[in-house]
Amino acid sequence: MDRRQQKTRTAIFEAMSQLLAEKSYSNISVQEIVEKANIGRSTFYAHFETKDDLLRALCSDLFQHVFSEHLITESTHDFSKHMDNPYQVLTHILYHLRDSQKNITGILGCESGELFLQYFKQHLTEMYISHVIAQQQRLKGVPDAFLVNHISGSFINLIQWWIHGGLKETPEELTGYFEAVIRPVMER
Repeated sequence: MDRRQQKTRTAIFEAMSQLLAEKSYSNISVQEIVEKANIGRSTFYAHFETKDDLLRALCSDLFQHVFSEHLITESTHDFSKHMDNPYQVLTHILYHLRDSQKNITGILGCESGELFLQYFKQHLTEMYISHVIAQQQRLKGVPDAFLVNHISGSFINLIQWWIHGGLKETPEELTGYFEAVIRPVMER
C-alpha cells in the first residue's frame, strides 16, 4: 500500500473511531464516515466493501499491533521486553482494550459486538492461544481444537465481564485472574 492509500485508510479509521466515541455502531452510516474522513464515497468503497469490512479491518489493525512480535514503548505501557511471557501478552491486550475503551464499548454495545468478538477470538486463537498450547503438555483425551476454543472463549468472557463492570480492575489483576484459572488446566 502506498503512502497516499495508507493516509486515506488512516483517515477512515480515525473517522470511524471518532464516530464510535459519539454513537453506537448501528447508528453510523457510511456517509457519516465519508464526511468525517473528508473523502469521496467511491474512495471509501475502494478500500472497504461494507461498514462491517471496515470494522473487521479496524479490529485486525488493532490485533496485528497487539499480537506483534516487535513492540515499542507506548504512552500507557511498555511490553517491548516481556513478550516471551504469554501472560504478559494478555496484559498487553488488556491495556489496549482499556486505552480504546470508547471504541470497544461502542462496538460491544451494538449488534456488531458479536462480530468484533468473533474477529478478536479468531486473532487470539491464531496468534496466541495455539502457540501457548503448542508449548504445553497435552491434556489426555482433550482435542487441541476444543482446548483452544475453551481458553480463547474464556478470555473473551473475561473481557466482557471487565467492560460491563466498568473496567475497575487493572490489566495486571485481570491477567492474574485468568492465569489462576487457566494455569491449573494447562499444567495437568
